[in-house]
Amino acid sequence: MGYALCTGMCAACRRLFSFNPVRVPSVRINGSRDPVCRECIEAANVERRARGLEPFPVAADAYEACDESELYG
Repeated sequence: MGYALCTGMCAACRRLFSFNPVRVPSVRINGSRDPVCRECIEAANVERRARGLEPFPVAADAYEACDESELYG
């Protein structure tokens, strides 16, 4: 049994970060899903709440490794 942790660039700020490839919040840009880092999704949710909108959901383990069996779901 192993674990998986991805590293990629945030779709919003372009910083490199690590994330759970199954649960990370993402946005669709030109047909591909791009991950969003914790700092950017939290900032977006502050703005959404201020505008009376529902915040984007963020899984508790979105920025932690996942069990490799989740990749083949």
